[in-house]
Amino acid sequence: MKITKVEPLMVDRFCLVRIETDAGITGIGESGAWGQLEASAAAIRKYAEYLVGRDPRPIEHHWNVMLRANHFTGGAITGAVSAIDIALWDIKGKLHGVPVFELLGGRMRHKARLYGHVKGRTIEALVAEAKRLKAEGFTALGHLNPLLDEDEEAPYYRSHAAKMHQAIDNVRRLRDAVGPEVDLCIEIHRRLTPPEAIALGRGIEQYMPMFFEDPLRPNSFDAMAWVADHIPIPVATGERFTSLYQFQTLLTRHAVEYLRPDVCLCGGITGAKKIAALAEAHDAQVVPHNPLSPISTAACLQIAVCIPNFAIQEYPSRTPDLDGSAELLGAGLATGLAEQQGGFITIPDTPGIGLELVPDIERRFPPRNRPIRMRPHQDGSVVDQ
Repeated sequence: MKITKVEPLMVDRFCLVRIETDAGITGIGESGAWGQLEASAAAIRKYAEYLVGRDPRPIEHHWNVMLRANHFTGGAITGAVSAIDIALWDIKGKLHGVPVFELLGGRMRHKARLYGHVKGRTIEALVAEAKRLKAEGFTALGHLNPLLDEDEEAPYYRSHAAKMHQAIDNVRRLRDAVGPEVDLCIEIHRRLTPPEAIALGRGIEQYMPMFFEDPLRPNSFDAMAWVADHIPIPVATGERFTSLYQFQTLLTRHAVEYLRPDVCLCGGITGAKKIAALAEAHDAQVVPHNPLSPISTAACLQIAVCIPNFAIQEYPSRTPDLDGSAELLGAGLATGLAEQQGGFITIPDTPGIGLELVPDIERRFPPRNRPIRMRPHQDGSVVDQ
């Protein structure tokens, strides 16, 4: 069997890949370099020069060649490698007539616990959305930003005391709204300094969040370790990391309890499985990052089903008030993904990753550009949000 075509597909807000073979088997994957999709698509085209004409089955070999041949990587590159890797696993599963997880060691579980996205520009909106998702059956809620999802065009400023007081009280209100039956996955989106992260982590301890995600920008492993050492709640991070060695550094510094590898960025299914093994050796758990299309969700589930240290799966539900729809992000792009029920999703047992793209996808879902922008601070600088 030989690869005959490797093509990036720019559809809606996503960068997918489709790989065709002379055996009539087609594989699909997705790049998680969501801020630089055009660059990732160019990298996919470059890798096509290497892949076309080769056997798709030696996936580990191709993975090493793509990441090591020209020395330089980065998000656009590893996003392309991840997309290709997922598609190659999809082909291999279809070739053997089994889901990918059967090739990775088989089932540890038959369904995966989910957390839905909760967003809001005000605490009232955040609480209302949390109650709505609880009523839909979710037992955990994430993307919960106690600093709120405010308008990115509005200049930002708050005093330290006001920022901490409001954020702590917002977590209190969320806990009061959903009770102890629902876990709160607090997501800061890298908006704090180390002293702020420690103050907020200590302030929300009494509300028992499941984890405290990305309090800092992922620039300093030592800073994250310092924060983790000074707060009583678990830290979750890793969604921007592109290499298993970055996760290794976090783990050896005791800087993380919940690893957040993005299967579409960290090296695909191959990379995510290696990262999960690293986490297992450090008694850490895995929460796959997943703000993308159903292709990403399906790839994440292949990891969730076969590793012993899977904790929970991010599920990109949408907030009607902010997103204009309550449908799952990317709904309509592919078929084969089950609906969530009671806060869990059944893992597909069809060959490959279990999904197929809808016909004529490129015409039906034209690409949407993501502009370069950051929220301004009142003093003229910029803030992470």
